[in-house]
Amino acid sequence: MEGAVKRVLFVNSEMTPYLKETDIADFSLALCTGIQDKKVEIRTFMPRYGLINERKNQLHEVIRLSGMNIIIDDVDRPLIIKVASLPSARMQVYFIDNEDYFRRKAMYTDEAGKFFEDNGDRAVFFARGVLETVKKLRWSPDVIHCTGWISHVLPLYLKKCYKDDPIFASSKVVLSLINDTPSDDAFNPKLSEIIQFQGVSAEDVTAMEHPSGINLAKLAIEYSDGVIASADKVPAELMDYAKKKGLPCLPFDAKQLADGSYVDSYKSFYDKL
Repeated sequence: MEGAVKRVLFVNSEMTPYLKETDIADFSLALCTGIQDKKVEIRTFMPRYGLINERKNQLHEVIRLSGMNIIIDDVDRPLIIKVASLPSARMQVYFIDNEDYFRRKAMYTDEAGKFFEDNGDRAVFFARGVLETVKKLRWSPDVIHCTGWISHVLPLYLKKCYKDDPIFASSKVVLSLINDTPSDDAFNPKLSEIIQFQGVSAEDVTAMEHPSGINLAKLAIEYSDGVIASADKVPAELMDYAKKKGLPCLPFDAKQLADGSYVDSYKSFYDKL
């Protein structure tokens, strides 16, 4: 990449203030606002979970961006795009919504703590929904920064399905690894088939022959341009995997996270890709 990045697309699993405050949600907000303060133009996306209070957070549908259907496992799913403004950060947040996938009053597990069987399908829908919406916005990001396991299908789709689209011609993918990796038996055994889509073959998703959270993260790493350990206790095998792939890697730094200087490190990381 020549020179400093000018546009960054953030694809987050969660973000303050739309969900209960967590380390991940707080980190996502701080990173978005921190990079924006570096005079970088940003766009931010996250799922519209049923836990989000639309009235309180003043979400509203963007009709011109909604309306298309995304086929997941042979079923048409309407894509609905909503947006909210965060005045304190001078930032708009786009939400990927669908009644079947994102209206339940939980993020990833039911009342008994069981991982939803269709969480893999939701990740596929989220990734495709983000990329299709960015195309409609006609906004070309220099960097796409993915945080959270539900964003882990996006690097594959960007590099295989959208590689010839002029909107994404120069886009680089940065993957933030955090401590949210689903368990070994979390996903539908058919997930590797469900992921296969225009331009994506079985050979492209061999990492998902056993559809675990670790393997989904490895799939994301394979199609990323740089990897950052953005939390403590990220599985060591994932960072080792990224290094073996020859990818630029930024290790976790608790001091920088605490004092906010990680924003400078991340921006420098972007610029060097």
